Amino acid sequence: MSLIISSTTSAVFFTVSADKKGDCDVDIYYKNENSYMKIALTFDDGPHPRYTGQILDVLEEYDIKATFFVVGVNAKNYPDSLIDVIKKGHEIGNHTYSHPHVSGLNTYTLTDEVEKCESTIYGLTDYKTKLFRPPEGMIDADVRTVLRSLDYKVIMWDIDTRDWAHEPPEKIAENVISNIASGDIILMHDYIGHNSPTVEAIKIFIPVLLEKGYKFVVVSELIGIE
Repeated sequence: MSLIISSTTSAVFFTVSADKKGDCDVDIYYKNENSYMKIALTFDDGPHPRYTGQILDVLEEYDIKATFFVVGVNAKNYPDSLIDVIKKGHEIGNHTYSHPHVSGLNTYTLTDEVEKCESTIYGLTDYKTKLFRPPEGMIDADVRTVLRSLDYKVIMWDIDTRDWAHEPPEKIAENVISNIASGDIILMHDYIGHNSPTVEAIKIFIPVLLEKGYKFVVVSELIGIE
C-alpha cells in the first residue's frame, strides 16, 4: 500500500505579507492577529493509521479543535482515520492528492491534484474543503491562479514546530511556548515516517498554552470565514 511520507522543509517562498492579501488576488494567511488569544493548531500529510488517532485522543482530552490538511491518497488508504477526524469536530483542509512539489507544476496538473484530493475527501465524508495548504509551503503565480479559480483560501503558518525533522518533543514544545502569540498558526504533522515526536510534543505544550489563556480554534474561525 502506497504511503505519502512528509518531506517538509522550512523553505518557504512568498511574495505577500503575512496575513494580508496585498497585491495578490488569492487570500494567503500566515496568522491573524486578534485580541482574544485565539491560535490555530494544524496537522499536515495525514491521515495516518496510528498517529492521527493518538493526536485526536490528546485533542479530545483538552477539548480543543484543530485543522488537518489531508493528502488525498492517505485519505483513500485510511478512510476510517479521516472519518474519525470529522466525527470529532475537527476541520479538514486540502493538501493535494499526492503531495507533489507544486511550484513549477503546470496549471492542469495542479488543478487535478487539488480537485482529486477534494473529490476523494468528499466521496468518503461529504465534507467540502475550502482551505488549501501547499506542500512544503511552496507557492508561485500558477499556484495562486489555480487556487483563486477553485475558490480556496491558502493557509500557511507562523510557527514551524519542525516535528517533521524529528526534533525532540521537549524542544518542539519549548519552541511553541517561547514563540507563540495571539493569532498564530502552528504547523505540525500527523503523518511522519517513523518515531513521530508530535504526539508527545502536543501533550507538553497544549496544557501550558491553555494555562496562559490561549484558545485553540480551527483555522476558519481564526481567519473569520466561518
